[in-house]
This record gives sequence, structure tokens and C-alpha cells, in this order.
Amino acid sequence: MREQQFNLLHDLLVRLDRNSSFYKEKFKKSGVRPEDIKSLDDIKNLPFTTKEELRDIYPLGLQVVPDEDIVRIHSSSGTTGKPVIIPYTANDVQDWSIMMARCFEVAGMTKQDRVQITPGFGLWTAGTGFQAGVERIGAMAVPTGPGNTEKQLQMMVDLKTTVLIGTSSYALVIAEEVAKRGLHDKIHLKKGIIGSERWGEKMRKRISGELNIELYDIYGLTEIYGPGISIDCHLHNGIHYWDDYLYFEIIDPTTLQPVKEGEYGELVITTLRKEGAPLLRYRTRDITRLIPGSCPCGLAYPRHDVIVGRTDDMVKVKGVNIYPGQIDEVLRDIDGVSSEYQVVIEHADGRDSMRLRVEKDQSVPTENLEKEVCTCFKSKIGIQIITEVVSLGFLPRSEKKSKRIFDYRYE
Repeated sequence: MREQQFNLLHDLLVRLDRNSSFYKEKFKKSGVRPEDIKSLDDIKNLPFTTKEELRDIYPLGLQVVPDEDIVRIHSSSGTTGKPVIIPYTANDVQDWSIMMARCFEVAGMTKQDRVQITPGFGLWTAGTGFQAGVERIGAMAVPTGPGNTEKQLQMMVDLKTTVLIGTSSYALVIAEEVAKRGLHDKIHLKKGIIGSERWGEKMRKRISGELNIELYDIYGLTEIYGPGISIDCHLHNGIHYWDDYLYFEIIDPTTLQPVKEGEYGELVITTLRKEGAPLLRYRTRDITRLIPGSCPCGLAYPRHDVIVGRTDDMVKVKGVNIYPGQIDEVLRDIDGVSSEYQVVIEHADGRDSMRLRVEKDQSVPTENLEKEVCTCFKSKIGIQIITEVVSLGFLPRSEKKSKRIFDYRYE
């Protein structure tokens, strides 16, 4: 595989040097030529690509093939700046559907399944990518798209949906509505494929328990095809990625140097086969690690761990760096709290304060729970916080992605 990866990397560098003014300039500035790369280990000498750079070359500065070879575009949301537009060739679309179908096969999907696709369609990659994978498998696609929970539940019951695809936030909404309406004996769900946002073990258990289904964690991002570049298997001890299409590295986000095997850092991805808008050493900002060794499930594809956070969603409070994944870890081991939480960070009288709102089961005393959360947070993360316990369902739910951290210090 390493030989195949190097050959693909070599071809990629030749294409970029020949057809991409963007990468030609990067090679020139870095002083590294494609012919200097003699092995996979030399990839560390090549320049990184960042999302900020992709915004700077908006709209189609990443495109390296003629317009007549482009069959589709997708785009990031652009909520934090200019959107990033990614053009796809016919081969890109086909490769993406192959990777997505692999994910579904790993999750045990068959032609007999009826698959409800709740992520959005259009410029966003999610809905379209999922549908292509479902159709490649030969299962029945039910492309409901996001929202309209009433209609979602009707389709789920009437069409006897067996697989639910969505964000963890919306899967939780569905699970709570099924419980509220007493629909457990009317649904036929067996599996859930959850992506588009990071989520913790507590939320996995809650959704899985409410709907009585097995959940699979699928990963991807718009710049790298979309969802479907990796998924966890039935053992759920790592997320398999397709190394015949993609090369993964983990770097220290501060020093930009490779970390030791098995250590956490920022995921960097190179697209080995992409034609329309190939990416070289793209900094995803996602924090994870590569898992050494092979998986007992028997799949030959390597694994990365769950995404514990992003370099740009880390907050620093009282001198301590905090990722959402760490908060998930704290709440995971506390009985009586839900998976849902909200963090409010403020600055007053010369000092920072952090308030953590958590939902609780009705049977658990509020005062005891507040003390336990504060104690566990201090023990595991290292700072003193204010805990506010609220009733189950009090915190807002989302049909897309949930925003859980509100930092008001700089407003």
C-alpha cells in the first residue's frame, strides 16, 4: 500500500506542478520541487494547505482541469468567511460514491435496507453524497432532507425505514420524539449512521438506547469529497479510513511537526486520486490520532480515533485549554446527566468564569449532581467552574449541528 500511495502522490505532484498556479506558487515559496520527494516520508517537506488559502482563491482557484471536465460543484457554508467551492469531475463523483458505499458495507447495509437521509441537499455535500452511496449499494433511498420532524416520523413509520442517516443532534431530536409519542413499536430502525459533527459516548448511548439501534460514526469534510472518507466498524474501537484514496498525517498544530505514533494532534489529509480540486497536506483543524496496529474486525484499512475537537473550537479558560471532547469525557462517567450541555464563558471583575449547564434525569437530586460535576471537572480538566443543572429537554435542540460553547469574553 505504501508503494501504491507513493506512486499516487508522485502523480499528484506532477499534475499540480503542471496545472495548478496555486500549487506552483506554493512549491516556489517553499523551495521544494516535486522531484525532491523520493519517499512517503518526504511528504513532511511539502507545504501545507489551509482553509484560509482556499478562501483567498475563491471561487475556482483550486480547479486544475478544464471547465468541460467539471460536472458538479459543492461548497462549504461560508458562515465564518467566504465559502470554499470545490469542483468535481465525473471520476471524483464516482470515487466519492465508492468510498461512501464502502462505509455502508462496513455498517452492514444491504439492498434490503430502506435508508432515510436527513442531512441537507444542494451545495452542501452531505445529502447528495449519502444518496449516491445508498444507490450504489442498491438500497432504497428516502431523501427527506432536514427538518419537518412530523414528516420524518411519518415516513419512518409508513415506509418502515431501517437505517437513519443524520447529525447526532437531529438523531437525538428524532429519538426524543419517538419516545414522547410512543412510537417504539411502530418503527423498524436497525442502524444509524451519524456524522457532520463530533459527538460523545454519552450521546451515542442515549440515541442508541432510545431507538434500539446500532450507531456508526462516519467522518468527512467538504474540502475532501464530503462525508464518507471513514467510518467505524461494528467493534467501534476506531474509524477506518480509505488509504488507497487518502493519505493521513497527524501533526502538532503549534510546531507543525509530525507527532509520535498514536499521539493526538491535528489531522492533515492529502487527496491521492482527486482530479477537479486535489489537496496537498490539507490542515483539517480536527484533533484526533492514528491508531496503531490492525483492527480485530479484520478490515485491512487503517484507523483514526474519534474527533475530540477542533483547533478552532478550543477555548482557553484560566490558562487551561479545553476541547468539547474533554467535556464529553467528564459527563460520560457521571450517572444521571444527559449528553446535552451548554457552556457560557464570561469575563467580569478582571477574571474569567465558566458556567456549565447540564441536563439531568428527574430522579437525581440537583444539589448532589452539581457538586459531582464540579468535582469531576476540577479533577479531570483542572479548573473550578459553576455548574447549573437543568431539566431534561431544557437546552435547545438542533435539526443540524448543535452549538454548545458560547464565549462572551470578546464581545
